[in-house]
Amino acid sequence: MTYASITQAIRAWVDGWAVSRGAAEPLAEPWGLTVDVGHPRHTTRHVLTDNGEAAVRKVAASAGIPGRWLKVFEEEERVLGWLGPDWTPDEPGFLMTTPLERQAVPPPAAPEGHRLRVWTRDGVTRVLITTADGTFAARGQIATAGTTAVIDQIETAAEHRRKGLGSLVMRTLQHSAAERGATSGVLGGTPGGRALYESLGWRAIAPLVSVYYDPAPPPSPGSGPAPDA
Repeated sequence: MTYASITQAIRAWVDGWAVSRGAAEPLAEPWGLTVDVGHPRHTTRHVLTDNGEAAVRKVAASAGIPGRWLKVFEEEERVLGWLGPDWTPDEPGFLMTTPLERQAVPPPAAPEGHRLRVWTRDGVTRVLITTADGTFAARGQIATAGTTAVIDQIETAAEHRRKGLGSLVMRTLQHSAAERGATSGVLGGTPGGRALYESLGWRAIAPLVSVYYDPAPPPSPGSGPAPDA
């Protein structure tokens, strides 16, 4: 399955991400979607499907509250130019997709000296790879929403990178989703993970800019310039 538009892919990503993180049901807005996440530093995120300057400025003007995040699918330089200094950029990324029909082949076993565990609860499948003594090596999870599966929270410990563990996590998750009837995958990837995802057949369809509201604290009394003598 391929998406008819980037907007369709964005909506599929948001639906699956909300399931993966246990967030509230996404609410449709004229410019995109709002998701209540419920974390102290990430209370709510606004995901724009209208990524024009006017829409971004309008949403930012009404969302200037600590804990609010914006997700905008446009080049970072342009987005930051539309926002004020109180909006701080997080790591840039990409919206990526792939068909899952070809994931019918089961993934390989964990390499020698490692243990792989897979479990599913509340629509989310998690994969954990540890060493033989239980030390964390790699992890990831995938949530299905309709025929779309959303990959989330892929992580490999620094000392276990370049051993194929990230690829094993991805293949295991993709195969699990395909077995449950998902036909397409979506993820929000970072530059560090892009090479891995592309090696597995994923392709970037839009840049992804993440910013959060983080205003500078007001100056404390007496912190201004000293008066003239």
